[in-house]
Amino acid sequence: MESGGKITLRQIVVSEGKYDKIKLESLLNAVIIKTDGFGIYRDREKQKLIRRLAEEYGAVIATDSDAAGFQIRGFLNSLLKGCEVYHLYIPDVFGKEKRKAAPSKEGKLGVEGLPLPLLRKALEESGVIACPPSAGGITKADLYELGLSGRPDSAARRKRFLLELGLPERLSANALVALLNKRVAREELFRLVSGMDGENPGEK
Repeated sequence: MESGGKITLRQIVVSEGKYDKIKLESLLNAVIIKTDGFGIYRDREKQKLIRRLAEEYGAVIATDSDAAGFQIRGFLNSLLKGCEVYHLYIPDVFGKEKRKAAPSKEGKLGVEGLPLPLLRKALEESGVIACPPSAGGITKADLYELGLSGRPDSAARRKRFLLELGLPERLSANALVALLNKRVAREELFRLVSGMDGENPGEK
């Protein structure tokens, strides 16, 4: 739901730091909780709060696309097992946040540095706003058939596919299946891969 140019969510949103929270607040009317980076690992009270709110309202995990962000995302995903969870994936955009003197270790923009249109697009693609009625039906076997999983060159091929979709390169095959099922139908997936490299999808 849009309200005053912002998107209203019933789900809580979990991000990493103060500046991520500020950026998300410029786009969302929602309860936003920050993990304080890896601080969430030892903050039992905050873990309980996030779990309790996620059980009642659902949650959107909005961490960065670097190694630390994916590590925190994995921790939160385990913490919220059984809850309604959506993953907002930040695309791999290289650059430097304005407030920082130098780029991050991996040179990628995080939530705070991502332009609002890209952040909004990532939110829409998470499935939390509305899933296309025709989406779904994709399995891990489809990724194998398309050469995106389980083949000698699958990692490189999947990385190229993720780049085409504007998704982070660290996304695993299992996470990709879950995300695709919120975005496209099986037939559309085959068309996307075929269009990526001009091959017949089942030939790999």
